[in-house]
Amino acid sequence: MSPTSGRTSPTFGSTHATVGVLPARAAAEPAGRLRRGWRRVLRRPASVVGGVIVLVFVVLAIGAPWIARTDPVKADWSQIRKAPSGAHPFGTDDLGRDNFARVVWGSRISMQAGVFSILLAITVGVPLGLVAGYYRGALDQVIMRLTDAWLAFPFLILAIGLVTIMGPSLTNATIATGLGATPTYIRLTRGLVLSTAAEDYVQGARALGAGDVRLMGRHILPNIFSSLLVQATVSIPIAIIAEAVLSFLGLGVQPPTPSWGTMLNAAQQFLESAPWMAWWPGLAIFSLTLSFNLAGDGLRDLLDPKDY
Repeated sequence: MSPTSGRTSPTFGSTHATVGVLPARAAAEPAGRLRRGWRRVLRRPASVVGGVIVLVFVVLAIGAPWIARTDPVKADWSQIRKAPSGAHPFGTDDLGRDNFARVVWGSRISMQAGVFSILLAITVGVPLGLVAGYYRGALDQVIMRLTDAWLAFPFLILAIGLVTIMGPSLTNATIATGLGATPTYIRLTRGLVLSTAAEDYVQGARALGAGDVRLMGRHILPNIFSSLLVQATVSIPIAIIAEAVLSFLGLGVQPPTPSWGTMLNAAQQFLESAPWMAWWPGLAIFSLTLSFNLAGDGLRDLLDPKDY
């Protein structure tokens, strides 16, 4: 009898073991990357604090009717320019309105303008950049030359010009800010598509007969999504500042609707007699924009596919 006749064939057993292990290993890899990403984020306390502050402002914006129980637009002539106190933690403005309520309601305006304007920029810019980077050629040249002309106008100047044409309002300020940010997403998406389209998995899918729509929608766009998301966290604070500037100039939110920009506009006349009118909206703008940038750094570390 052969010495190996009583043994199980190693080939058959190894095949089944490999088939069982590979799916588990493939499923474990994203979870492992996510854990490593969280460890990188936790090594950046500033990013964690920034994310917490952003969440606080989100809660303020959503819960404004319950958090700020005082009417933010109702004038009280007996409480004009009162210093911070127990009744009015942030003091009152030149019409006796509660600054705390106005800052809380103003967070809703700023978050709405910042988020929706960048969503508009992504909605317009990403498809154009995707088409330009994927098809290249004459279509790419046309889109990018128009984008270059678009970028020739400074962001705020373009936004001010568009709002002046459309008329002052929060909606028009949001649209103008979104259109002003669109060229950034066209150029970013195009660059990401050019690099991603050259990857082996995209070339392999093309060799297997995948069409253009499937390649762009299933293989390219999902792999550039994290970079676009990180860019959005950087763009939102710029849009928030743009809305505040437009409102400060009278081209955005119109009084008596509370906005951090309109609050600063009203406060500039009373910087010596009632400085608290400028403290709180200014601090809110500074805190929210800085926190978005810090949170964006943490999000970049979390979504970074590289292992450190």
